[in-house]
Amino acid sequence: MARSIAIAGHASLFGLADLSGDVVHRGAFVRALAAGARVPMLFQHDPAEPVGVWHTLKEDGRGLFVAGEILTNGPRGRTAAGLVERGAVNGLSIGFRTRQSRPRRPKGRDLFDLDLWEVSIVTFPMLPQARLHRVGPQDRAA
Repeated sequence: MARSIAIAGHASLFGLADLSGDVVHRGAFVRALAAGARVPMLFQHDPAEPVGVWHTLKEDGRGLFVAGEILTNGPRGRTAAGLVERGAVNGLSIGFRTRQSRPRRPKGRDLFDLDLWEVSIVTFPMLPQARLHRVGPQDRAA
């Protein structure tokens, strides 16, 4: 039996400026999510070894809600799961390409349309309010 850790949270929140001044607006993910592409779950934005799968990605009233599971059958997944279980890591961060934006003053951008490339579990999210919580362990057939 392989073990997994179920997690959920908001990877982006509408209307809040991140540390670079960027603000994501409602509807920014609609086109990308409608395309139905699989979005990888990474650890610290490292594409070399995905750590799990996202089962749910959707815009809700607060932002981009995600739910999925960290898979522990690889070394990076075991590390990520252990850190999440112990509360050492609880941030979420998005990797994206901007399709439509406008500059903000004094810094950053208003983001209206984004290509969502990945959602990472991170130590320090660019948007400090983007956090995950553990939903629970799961046992799956290997």
